[in-house]
Amino acid sequence: MIDKNNKKEKEPEKEDKIPQKKPKKINEFVYFASRNTKLKVGLSVVLFFLLVAIIGPFFTDYKWNAYIGPISQPPSSEYWLGTTTFGQDVYTQFVEGLRASFIVGIIGGGIATIIGIIIGFTAGYRGGMVDEVLNIITNIVLVIPTFALLLIIAAYLKVRGILMESVFIGFTAWPWAARAIRAQTFSLRSREFVDLARISGMKPYKIIFTEIAPNMMSYLLMTFILQFGGAILIATTLDFIGLGPTNAISLGLMMNYAVLWGALEFGNWWWFVPPGLAIMLIVGSLYIMNVGLDEVFNPKLREM
Repeated sequence: MIDKNNKKEKEPEKEDKIPQKKPKKINEFVYFASRNTKLKVGLSVVLFFLLVAIIGPFFTDYKWNAYIGPISQPPSSEYWLGTTTFGQDVYTQFVEGLRASFIVGIIGGGIATIIGIIIGFTAGYRGGMVDEVLNIITNIVLVIPTFALLLIIAAYLKVRGILMESVFIGFTAWPWAARAIRAQTFSLRSREFVDLARISGMKPYKIIFTEIAPNMMSYLLMTFILQFGGAILIATTLDFIGLGPTNAISLGLMMNYAVLWGALEFGNWWWFVPPGLAIMLIVGSLYIMNVGLDEVFNPKLREM
């Protein structure tokens, strides 16, 4: 009886000696991401403007094109960002413009990333004639002056909206992403784990999205961030030259209207400084985030 009790008492001690599992990759990512200053600063700035775009409209009772007060009023407690030369509320235009910029970035950047992923994976894995045909298509779109094409399309459309602008940008901004993803896929398709999947009879697209894609998730994420920022810049350029939405407001259109109606000459800095500063900070922060993510995912660049 004594021996049995001793054995029972010693059993819990064995459980204490069981080795703990190694931390997962996600814990490793969170650890290094929380220590990366570039990533934290960039993400904080983008999240701040995203929060303003989401909750900002709830703090105004005006429409962006409504004439609500005295003209050319500087920022005050009543008009937080002042008024335009037509008596429109600049704050209302600003928060609506922020929302439009994020919509363009998400939709335009998302479409460009998805097209780049599909073409890049297909060309890189299939190779041969499929690769050559997709390469020709990519090169044709790449050498076409896409900005000039967007100018022509926008100029001939009588009614233009944020969604339509986003789709146009997405369908013209994918070639560089496709070429980069193709190169990465081409290097991964000859790895042993891909050969094993192919020998086991796994279908090509299943191999791509279950074997190759997971090993490129960090690269695909950074590609989307670059496409997000690029879509915002292209949209801002189109809006600034007057080819933006005709039924909405954006940060680029705010600057266009400010220049068109002499805000700089009359000293109405509150009309063009907020949208210009917001665009600079958002796009700059996205690129800083990309550098930070590169340092997090690449062990050689990590901040220890």
